[in-house]
Amino acid sequence: MAHTTNYTNTFIEVGEDCPASYGVEPPIAENLSIAALHYRLLSEEPYTRTSDDVLFETHALRKGIDPGDADARAEFFSKGQACLRASPLGKRYGWGTHHDEHGRVAMFPRDSEEYAALAADPAIAHTRAMRSSRKS
Repeated sequence: MAHTTNYTNTFIEVGEDCPASYGVEPPIAENLSIAALHYRLLSEEPYTRTSDDVLFETHALRKGIDPGDADARAEFFSKGQACLRASPLGKRYGWGTHHDEHGRVAMFPRDSEEYAALAADPAIAHTRAMRSSRKS
């Protein structure tokens, strides 16, 4: 059975303990981090990929797999995967992600008008990015 991380009509707000008060671009290093890859995929082409697309493409790029390899994708989603609520974008860097009615994703900095409008929209579901640390 294939698992999915896709949301529809949902806004994932930044985590409660996110240290960034505005959207920060993750640092770019020679080996791109998960945060940098998520940022690149979502900033270059908003609303063109689903959460599953972003997560598999990130995995494929980090492992040297062809992102179009359907068998590798099926194997990747044969086990449950952490959704974008676990992405460093919402936990550390101050970006919320909006999932449209088709499950396609775009990101918005927490200090933007778009973020505020999505956060206040009663017509969509709301959740938060996961906390970075456990509460004691």
